[in-house]
Order: sequence, then structure tokens, then C-alpha cells
Amino acid sequence: MSCEHNEISEINMTPFVDIVLVILVIFMATATFVAQGKINITLPTSSTETQKDKQKPITITIDKDANIYLNDILTTKEDLGKTLLKDVKEASKNGVILRSDAKVSFEHVVDIIDICKANDINKFSIQTEVKSR
Repeated sequence: MSCEHNEISEINMTPFVDIVLVILVIFMATATFVAQGKINITLPTSSTETQKDKQKPITITIDKDANIYLNDILTTKEDLGKTLLKDVKEASKNGVILRSDAKVSFEHVVDIIDICKANDINKFSIQTEVKSR
């Protein structure tokens, strides 16, 4: 009586591939891809962090070339004043978030603040990144 032992000469990869694909599908289904801003700027840093409101306020962004964006739409200082005048109720209630590249001259930020104040918008904040410790 001879007993033959068949040894497995290679590993079956099918179960491994099945598990990897299931994990990949779960990861893709649960991952959210959120872009913080479409305009490429480098925010200045701050050691404090503010809470985010539930309602979306008006966002004014100044990029490194001093271009002005109102809610991610390119605009001019003149058009910004006109648009803010139309949205003064919403802007006064929710406030305005000022985002500016760290390399932009502070004069441009002051100009935007002046435009806001000229349109009776006194509630605004300056968005920064939290400093890493």
C-alpha cells in the first residue's frame, strides 16, 4: 500500500484577489473627495481655529497675482462692490470670509475690507491655516 501525498506547489491567489477587491470597493464607496478650494493659494497660518457655520457665507479670495474671486468666480473690485450690494442681506447675516495668499500685499486685503464696509458688511473673518505644533 503506497500512500501518495500531493503537496501544493503554489498558493491559490483567487481568495486573496477577492479580498483585496472587496476592500478596494469598500474604500472607494466610503471615501469622499472634497476640494477645499478651487483657487490655488497658500493661506497664512494661525495658532487658533474658528468653528465653521452651518450656513455658507460669501467667500472672497485673493490669489498670489492679486486676482479677486467671489465664491470662486473671477471678478474685479468694481464688480465686487456691485455684487455685494445685491447680496448685502445674506452677507450681513452670514458674514464674509476673506481668503488671501500669504504673499499678497496687505493693501489688497484692506481694499476688500473697505469695499465690504462701503456696502454695510461689517461681519467678516480672515481664513488662515492652523500652525502645526
